[in-house]
Amino acid sequence: MINLKKFLFVVLCCISFSVAADWQQPELSHNLTPMAKNIPASDFELLDMDEEKKKLSDYRGKVILLNFWATWCPPCVREMPSMERLQQKFNVDDFKVIAINQMEEIDQVFAFTGQLEIDLTFEILFDSQSTVSQAYAVRGLPTTYLIDKQGKIRYRAVGGRDFNHPEVIKIINALINE
Repeated sequence: MINLKKFLFVVLCCISFSVAADWQQPELSHNLTPMAKNIPASDFELLDMDEEKKKLSDYRGKVILLNFWATWCPPCVREMPSMERLQQKFNVDDFKVIAINQMEEIDQVFAFTGQLEIDLTFEILFDSQSTVSQAYAVRGLPTTYLIDKQGKIRYRAVGGRDFNHPEVIKIINALINE
């Protein structure tokens, strides 16, 4: 005989899941906050997906979208496709997206990226001890900085963004043309 309480629990869980699956998430913002002062971006050295060392200074002369994220962060996951589309819009000599994963294993992130509907071509680095996020005063995920060609932080965004928005593209073009 079926336990009525367990049966009702299962039914309620299924209904809740169905309602949650149909719930529309709000659109991502596209607003970037200009920095009051152009602060030099702290250099760092982190491993990439191939366990090779990469430094921020390796990309000097390019505009950089520096994004702090994690696989468990829903807005981080939601903004990934827009970051990839943005990377594809610009010449690699002018612009680079760098996503810094927070405290997760390379294998876990590799498995996560394999489940995405798009292939990510931008750089993913690993901040296993969160030392870089501390240096950048990251208080929540996702947090993103837009760094100019001279290595100065010019804009910041806390929370999920649609980075492929025309207004963001306009800002990046202006930084490239400086």
